Amino acid sequence: MGFNNHGVEAIRKRLETWNNSQQSTANGQLIIGGNIGKNKITANEDAWKDYETCFRELFDCVDYFVVNVSSPNTPGLRELQEKESLKKILSNLQTINIGYSNQKPLLFKIAPDLNQPQLDDIINLALEINLNGIVATNTTITRDNLSTPKLVTEKIGAGGLSGMPLQKRSTEVLKYIIANSDNKIPVIASGGIFTGEDAKEKIDAGASLVQVWTGFIYEGPSIVKKINKFLEP
Repeated sequence: MGFNNHGVEAIRKRLETWNNSQQSTANGQLIIGGNIGKNKITANEDAWKDYETCFRELFDCVDYFVVNVSSPNTPGLRELQEKESLKKILSNLQTINIGYSNQKPLLFKIAPDLNQPQLDDIINLALEINLNGIVATNTTITRDNLSTPKLVTEKIGAGGLSGMPLQKRSTEVLKYIIANSDNKIPVIASGGIFTGEDAKEKIDAGASLVQVWTGFIYEGPSIVKKINKFLEP
């Protein structure tokens, strides 16, 4: 599928309009993150150019950036999680970022399907180039922990699986990053968060923040209020 949207220029214009409307009201400003990725038709060796374009175009419109090379829905994208490809993308963005007076936090979103050596490479790289955090995790390409028969899932086809089947693995990745980085890298936990108990599990595992995606579909917008109420001291 790729990242289907109207393109970075259209997104920038929408954000500019929204930001201007917020400044003219008494409402508090929301924190906006720019989740950036490469075009489906862009060759991986040129992917860094797409990330740079998105970064420059959205810099004045967002509060932080998440570099997404872990979506399974863009063919070949996950290959960019290999150390050298990833270093080229992130180092270039961090160099550009340093050139601004108002630098933006730069985070990296990883897949739950990485093995330990790959996770170690990412941890080392994050520390080397002073990334501001990691988002753990994106969706999974595995079909483990499903009650749906294998023949049915195979017929449905490839793509990212989210929600409850992802919960355990995403927490394992979160714990591994925290333990092997000496808690030096802030982690935003994502994957299988539906209740206050789920959010607390991520926080207890070391997450600095939690991010809800599929939970919104099943629980609705009130999920935020319910989670916050549960976490109140």
